[in-house]
Amino acid sequence: MDPSSLISSLHPLEIKVLTALSQQRPPAGLREDQIAQTAGLELSQLSMAVEWLLAKSLIRVDAEKVTPVVSLTKIGERYFEKYSPVERVLSAIRGAGQTGKRLTIQDIQSREGLEPTEMSGAVGCLKKEGAIRIVPGGYVEATGAPSQTAEALRTLFGLLRVAPKELPTFSESMRRVIMQHAVKRGNANEPFRIDDRVERWYALTPQGEEAARALAQQSHAEDVSQLSPELLKDGAWRTARFRKYTISLRPPRLAAGKRHPYREFLDLVKNKLVSMGFQEMRGSLIETEFWNMDALYMPQFHPARAIHDVYFVKDPAHARSIAEPFLTRVAAAHQNGGDTGSTGWGYDYDRKRARRLVLRSQGTAVSARTMAAGPMVPGKYFSIARCFRYDQVDATHATDFFQVEGIVLGHDITFRTLLGLLDLFAREMAQAKESRFLPAYFPFTEPSVELHVRHPRLGWIELGGAGLFRPEVTLPLGVDVPVIAWGLGLDRMAMVALGIHDIRDLFTSNLEMIRTTRAHF
Repeated sequence: MDPSSLISSLHPLEIKVLTALSQQRPPAGLREDQIAQTAGLELSQLSMAVEWLLAKSLIRVDAEKVTPVVSLTKIGERYFEKYSPVERVLSAIRGAGQTGKRLTIQDIQSREGLEPTEMSGAVGCLKKEGAIRIVPGGYVEATGAPSQTAEALRTLFGLLRVAPKELPTFSESMRRVIMQHAVKRGNANEPFRIDDRVERWYALTPQGEEAARALAQQSHAEDVSQLSPELLKDGAWRTARFRKYTISLRPPRLAAGKRHPYREFLDLVKNKLVSMGFQEMRGSLIETEFWNMDALYMPQFHPARAIHDVYFVKDPAHARSIAEPFLTRVAAAHQNGGDTGSTGWGYDYDRKRARRLVLRSQGTAVSARTMAAGPMVPGKYFSIARCFRYDQVDATHATDFFQVEGIVLGHDITFRTLLGLLDLFAREMAQAKESRFLPAYFPFTEPSVELHVRHPRLGWIELGGAGLFRPEVTLPLGVDVPVIAWGLGLDRMAMVALGIHDIRDLFTSNLEMIRTTRAHF
């Protein structure tokens, strides 16, 4: 770039920095705060101008000095007010010794309200210094020797409470205490923080000196950013220096408000099902084991009912009652088949356990209640149900999730009808390019099937299960026509539709991802 073009491209802040450096030229250059004072700039303004000038090779870093600075963390401020664990443990032991009492480590931890890590660190430090000892029986005694760490911590807290200080200004023993109790990777619960304070000295490059001389020869008035009536009236616009703008730069993006992409996906799924003639079902997040499992012909000894799969409600633990005649009919189906033509599971049905309250673990509980309420025949129903299961969280599993649950009742309903619906869901809702069916087993459907779709990155993933409800499910609830049912994981469907590779990203706080991700139906 020729000198005239370079001068015309300079920002007013850059001109001020170049002028300040050209006016004062000490051997080691000017420090940042000296430049800011000479140029009359705030440090934030100076930082921008310096970065621009470095990129244009008009200035250079002449020298750099890195100084470690010590300050108190929030934990350190709390220790200043309430004393550190080392001081508190030593004080408790000495106080107990004066009254003739003997304390164990557990006694001290409970009495002082210390965390296990704080307690172990304090005891280890005091033992190493010989200030305490552990005697038979697990009791802790003071040896009478002073603790240099406790004394140093108290002194440091008082000094750093006033203002941060440079690490080299402390004595060697003080520096060891600071380093031992400073925040480190993997251990942020420490009272001291050590930060590097970087000071830089800047000087003009040969190109910068040439630009500074050219600026000195010009009568560079303050840049004018807008043509005003006053400039036009007196003709001052002829000699004014107008700011140049690069119109090829992209303007800043306006981040307009929008719905969360996952909520948008859920709404689209609901609208799609309603447009297909389905009626929406609703249910409570808290269910009894009866509607969540028993009504679905899941035996009370089934492993899925164990604590590792279901969240139990603590208070109240049981519902007052279960509606009749459904309780009696379902109990009979479990014990001996009842009027279903089945032999049942052949065990003594526990009616009290049926009243136990759980967080809904499957959306099929909503379908069971709908069938007991006398649905229309023929009829199509769906529910977007929030479910909860104790699971290991990873890229495709979460402890709470949405299921799209549905049933279709009718005299002419067959398993082929179900397969057609599942294929439609895979293509229309999950936007999957490939899908497949695999045989499965569920206590409440026969035959049963699993729907799998291919994720662009994760490969084949299971969306959920489906099947034809067994007579042991439908007849006790008052339904005597074939019923197909499905429960598909909406979260996984959303992953495919939104192009997300981790189920946890559905609830991300990343605004850029929220603004750019969109479901396309």
